[in-house]
Amino acid sequence: MMTTPFNETWRYDPTRQTLADYAVDVADETALPTLETSLENIGEYQRRLWANRKRAVLLIVHGLDASGKDSLIRTLATYMDPAGFHAWSFGRPQGVEARHDFLWRVVPMLPAFGELTAFNRSHHEGVIAERLWPIHADDHYNWQARYEAIRGFENNLVREGTTVIKCWLRLTEDEHRRRLVTRLDKPRKRWKFDPSDVEAWQRRDEYLARAEEAIAATHTAEAPWFIIPGDRKPVARAVVAAMLDEQLQALAPDYPEADEKTLKAYRKLLT
Repeated sequence: MMTTPFNETWRYDPTRQTLADYAVDVADETALPTLETSLENIGEYQRRLWANRKRAVLLIVHGLDASGKDSLIRTLATYMDPAGFHAWSFGRPQGVEARHDFLWRVVPMLPAFGELTAFNRSHHEGVIAERLWPIHADDHYNWQARYEAIRGFENNLVREGTTVIKCWLRLTEDEHRRRLVTRLDKPRKRWKFDPSDVEAWQRRDEYLARAEEAIAATHTAEAPWFIIPGDRKPVARAVVAAMLDEQLQALAPDYPEADEKTLKAYRKLLT
């Protein structure tokens, strides 16, 4: 994907040892591009992407339970043309998914040329959550081979014309706890609570350790990871929206060129 001064601020840095080394907030929120402006631009340039049908964008959003993945994707979709936008959520592999290789289930959901697709979690669950809650016997897994498969898979997508943007929503322990309690206390949010949320909370440190290893192993120049400050949802939304805005403007700066001779002929038929 295109490197810019803005997205370099959030780009994963291999010299930082843990996710705890990254910010969860920004010192000056007013220094960020305005969310509404970014969303309006996303709506316009996503339509240009759809009109040109030459490139695709895959936005991958990961994070702990209650890190704001759903609301982030919902916000980004505010002005998008639904004809060229799709969002998919991936949970624990079950049934036919568990009987295939771990990449199998995401392939049909990938964006076609002209489309922007958002993944709420993704094939990376196969090297994060599945290490804590396996669906196969231990001898089935070769984690290094899975990392290699992910790198090859994503790099091939990029070579074939898909921009891959991978975001991890970084959440502090206190904010994570507060949001889980809110899910219990507020009827409007209670439906999202699942007993597995508590088990994941109890194994938070293990989960983050596996996430840190997976991010380091699957971060590439072609498909980099970005660590997004997530303790305040408006900040996370503004950061990701601005990054997506930059990429779309670079991929589809104009609508397809018109053939004036053809247009003239059509105008004549309509008058």
